[in-house]
Amino acid sequence: MSEKISTTAGKPADQTRLLDVPRLITCYFTGRPDPAIPAQRVSFGTSGHRGTAFSNSFNEAHILAITQAICLYRAAQGTTGPLFIGIDTHALSIPALATALEVLAANEVVTMIDAQGGFTPTPVISHAILSYNRGRAGGLADGIVITPSHNPPQDGGFKYNTPNGGPAESDATMWIERTANALLEQKLAGVKRIPYPRALASAHVRPHDYITAYVTDLANIIDMELIRGSGVTIGIDPLGGASVHVWAPIIDRYRISATVVNTVVDPTFRFMTNDWDGQIRMDCSSPYAMTRLIGLREKFDVAFANDTDADRHGIVAHSCGLMNPNHYLAVAIAYLWDSRTDWSSTCGVGKTVVSSALIDRVARQIGRRLVEVPVGFKWFVDGLTDGSLGFGGEESAGASFLRHDGSVWTTDKDGLIAGLLAAEMTARNGIDPGASYGRITQALGAPFYERIDAAATAAQRTRLKAITAEEVGLSELAGEKVIATITRAPGNNAPIGGIKIAAENGWFALRPSGTEDVYKIYAESFRSPAHLHQIQAAAQEVANKVFEDK
Repeated sequence: MSEKISTTAGKPADQTRLLDVPRLITCYFTGRPDPAIPAQRVSFGTSGHRGTAFSNSFNEAHILAITQAICLYRAAQGTTGPLFIGIDTHALSIPALATALEVLAANEVVTMIDAQGGFTPTPVISHAILSYNRGRAGGLADGIVITPSHNPPQDGGFKYNTPNGGPAESDATMWIERTANALLEQKLAGVKRIPYPRALASAHVRPHDYITAYVTDLANIIDMELIRGSGVTIGIDPLGGASVHVWAPIIDRYRISATVVNTVVDPTFRFMTNDWDGQIRMDCSSPYAMTRLIGLREKFDVAFANDTDADRHGIVAHSCGLMNPNHYLAVAIAYLWDSRTDWSSTCGVGKTVVSSALIDRVARQIGRRLVEVPVGFKWFVDGLTDGSLGFGGEESAGASFLRHDGSVWTTDKDGLIAGLLAAEMTARNGIDPGASYGRITQALGAPFYERIDAAATAAQRTRLKAITAEEVGLSELAGEKVIATITRAPGNNAPIGGIKIAAENGWFALRPSGTEDVYKIYAESFRSPAHLHQIQAAAQEVANKVFEDK
């Protein structure tokens, strides 16, 4: 979180300053991005390409180029099965879908769209890909999710999932990015396209019932009967996102005592409360964006929300309110290994290097191998696929885990099952996740964790990304001996894109943003807030030294 909190944070969105949707859509179709301007080029990272039509960073030209690049990539990889595509509720998602279908149909890619013309969460796309590919050696499926995640209403996003069901890895995203930008530079000369009505009517665009397949399968990963039988009361807020039409079928099928507190879909997201910076942002881990659901906590035994594509979760416990994502990850891990008796005795716990060290302590307590990887859910895909990881989670409130039988569920983050797991553990334990967290910290210690975003130039971000352990030379951290200084993740030896320094009771990590002119300081103490501030000061000193030594 940034250092400065807006005076409007947590307050209802200003109804006079909402998104001008017609103007945004007009800009999408009429804007002409200039590939000579870096901010208007395709930037296709792990989370896909994101931007807004207002600044010519997410326009029809981008989607034409990216979709054609994906068609070329999947052909080169021999991916000949159907492509599962879904959208969230952002204003740019529907026009981007229309553009993508024009290109996919022209390239004769069999494309599966929602049978009801509705919205499809990211985890539901991952589930569909894996379900189709299960038992197949060839003709594998892949997918596209059109979403900028929890970003503000004016943003659009477009990401590619490979046949493993998870986010595309760096080699794929770099290839797609290069090819798409080359197409932009060629004024889209290499893009195949047919008119939208022809695309919809073609044999290559086919309806698919995403929701029924996902909902029916839920009993294989969550103990829905336990939730139903317990009578645990559940509050659910889709935050106006893609999960809005998934919850009613879940509630009806499993007869759980759940209430969807808001079913409104509005691309202006006028019903939201402002996030920390005064912007509308559907961040289910933010206490400001979650003000309304937090205010309802007394009405339910447990409540939860999802962001716009439902790959993230925000857990509101009756006992303590909105849980810090790190705290819930630790509780979920402890509960899963206590309750999933059919999981392999060798499957490990996956976390990112900037997630809480409380997870390390929980892993040691349950006697499981810890696999610490760089930031990015793609690093958990292989482990979840082969069952060597029972759980993979990120500090940004994204996680997935295995089915009851130890097989893969999704290889992308699933905020739906994370929320339902909170209800299951409340039913089974008789206390909510907040109270369970209290018991864990009594035994293992309570962490004080914070992330700060600070300004950094492009040159400084590049410098920080290339930092080495040798040049830092820190032997003491806030009064304790440094026990580890790493620039590569212990779990897979991949670069973390920065540095992490740890002592027995605290650590910090420095990482540059890949998209904004900021760098991130992650820090944690198991002693006190004052000790945390000492660690943050040490982190700032390291950053200043790196930036000075150009």
